[in-house]
Amino acid sequence: MTGPAAPDGEYAVVVPTLGRPGLGRCLRALAEADGPGPVRVVVVDDRPDPAGAPLTAAVPPSLRSCTLVVPGGARGPAAARNTGWRAAGDTPWIVFLDDDVVPGPTWADDLALDLAGASVATAGIAARIEVPLPPDRPPTDWERGTAGLARARWITADMAYRRRALEAVGGFDERFRRAFREDADLALRVFDAGWTLSEGRRTTAHPVRRAGRWISVRLQAGNADDVLMTRLHGRGWWRRAEAPRGRLPAHLAVTAAGLAAAGCVLSGRPRAAVACATGWLAGTTEFALARILPGPRTREEIVTMALTSVLVPPAATWHWLRGHALYRTAPPHPHRTGAPAPVRPPSVGERLHS
Repeated sequence: MTGPAAPDGEYAVVVPTLGRPGLGRCLRALAEADGPGPVRVVVVDDRPDPAGAPLTAAVPPSLRSCTLVVPGGARGPAAARNTGWRAAGDTPWIVFLDDDVVPGPTWADDLALDLAGASVATAGIAARIEVPLPPDRPPTDWERGTAGLARARWITADMAYRRRALEAVGGFDERFRRAFREDADLALRVFDAGWTLSEGRRTTAHPVRRAGRWISVRLQAGNADDVLMTRLHGRGWWRRAEAPRGRLPAHLAVTAAGLAAAGCVLSGRPRAAVACATGWLAGTTEFALARILPGPRTREEIVTMALTSVLVPPAATWHWLRGHALYRTAPPHPHRTGAPAPVRPPSVGERLHS
C-alpha cells in the first residue's frame, strides 16, 4: 500500500561526488539559499576507495536530518546519478547538482518558481550557469573551456528532472563513464519520448577548478563518447543537440600527416616525408596559436599549449578509434526519430572538450 502522493513542488537533490573540497561549499550554499529546501539530499559517494574521510562531515547541520549518503560503486557519474535519484524517495522532481557548483543566494526560491511554472509536458528545467573568470587577465585555455558550460543549457551541473520522465526513459545511460555527453544523451531521449526541456530562472556558479598541465590531453577520451552518441542517435545528433563538433576532423588530419611522414621516412621517400611533415607542423602550429593567442600568454601557458598541442591530435584520434572498437555493435536508441525536438532546444555545447 502506497502513501499519499508528494506535492508537485517537492524536490530532492542528488549530488554525486568524488570527495572533492567543493562538496562542502556546494552543500552550504544549498542550505543557505532562500526558499523552500529539499525534502531529501542524496550524496552519492562515487570514490573508488570510500574508506577515507566520511562525507557526512561536509553536510551542514540544517541538512543532516534529510541527507542520505549512499555508495556509488565508482562506476561513473551517469551510474551515480541513477543510484541517487532512485534512492531519493517518491519526490516528483530530482535536482542534479555537481559537487563543485555553488547555488545562488535565491536558488531555492527561484527553483520553486521554475517548478511551479512547468507545464505537464516539461521533463526538465535547466539552471543558468555562471563561470567566474579572472577580471585582471585573459582566461587560460582551461578557463575558457570551463566557461563554455555557461552556454550548455541542460548539463547536469544543475538540472531539475521530473521523476516520471526519468522513469519513462530509464534514467542515464551508464555506458557513459565520464562527465561528458551523458546529459546530452538523456536530453535527446527525453525529446524522443515526447517531452520538452526549458530554461529556468535560478542561477548557479561553476567555479573553475584547478587542473594539471595535461588536462586537455586526458579530456580527449570524450571522443569515444561521441562515437557512442552517433551509434545511439545517428549522425544527425550534432544538429539535434546543437552541439559544436570541435576540432576532431582537424585532429584526424594532423595525426594522419604525422603518421604518413613517419611512414615515408621508413620507406625511403624523403620528399614525400618532408611534404607530410610540413602539413603536420602547419596543423600543429595553427592549433597551438589558436589556443595561445586568446589567453594570458604567460610562459607557463605557452609551454603548456605548445606541449599539449602536439599530443592532443593523436590522443583524440586514438580515443575516436577506441570508441569505434568499443561500440561497434551498440544498437541505435529504439525510439530514435532523427526529427527535430518538439520545441527548439537550447544549445548543449561541449563539456570541456577541445
